[in-house]
Amino acid sequence: MKNKKFDSVRMMRDARDKLSSDLLSMTPSEWQAYVKSALAEKKTRPARKSSRTSAH
Repeated sequence: MKNKKFDSVRMMRDARDKLSSDLLSMTPSEWQAYVKSALAEKKTRPARKSSRTSAH
């Protein structure tokens, strides 16, 4: 296996594990406050709409 400087899979797994451990110790009302604050920060870009149409 090639030695990488940046491993996106490992980064995603680490972030997911940290979030899971943080959420496990929260009450439902704390979850809601956490989500509201995360959405208010809006650090991520909105999803782009696909130009493809589904052929169902």
